[in-house]
Amino acid sequence: MQYRYATEADAPDMAELFAANHHDALTERQRAEQGFVQGRFDVGALRAMAGARELLVADDGGRVAGLLALSEPTTLADPSPPVAGLLLAQEALEWQGRPLAEARWLLYGPVVVAAAYRGRGVARALFTMAVAAASERAEAVVGDCKNVRCNSRSWKMHRCRVAEGNLTPRLSQNRA
Repeated sequence: MQYRYATEADAPDMAELFAANHHDALTERQRAEQGFVQGRFDVGALRAMAGARELLVADDGGRVAGLLALSEPTTLADPSPPVAGLLLAQEALEWQGRPLAEARWLLYGPVVVAAAYRGRGVARALFTMAVAAASERAEAVVGDCKNVRCNSRSWKMHRCRVAEGNLTPRLSQNRA
């Protein structure tokens, strides 16, 4: 398995991976058992993100086995409502004693791994690569995990990466 930045040529495979794991493509049972992704990522959007070096992929001999987005918040063309709310709240959120708006930070997620590759360390390796990539570009990485109640598998995976020390949750709401 090779872990690398996505290329524009990966966009069709990435779009297929998103579509196969999208909330609307799965049954309620599948969503509960494996988690799901939300948002719309078409081939054009994924090509643009790959061109901006905002996508990391797990490549198994030319097949995209998984991916993780790592984006500059200022470059998001159409942020989801939770991300838009986060962007608006930057002054009220603290990172290491100062407003998040004053820090260089990246947004990670979504993360998706093909069914055939789950449980094989793909997400863990993508997170490891993301931490290394982020350390060159930012001082904080902020995750976007939507629908915690509905997507408990996703939440568990994100919490495990934090607990392992790969991503340190020091972001807190300023009470002042």
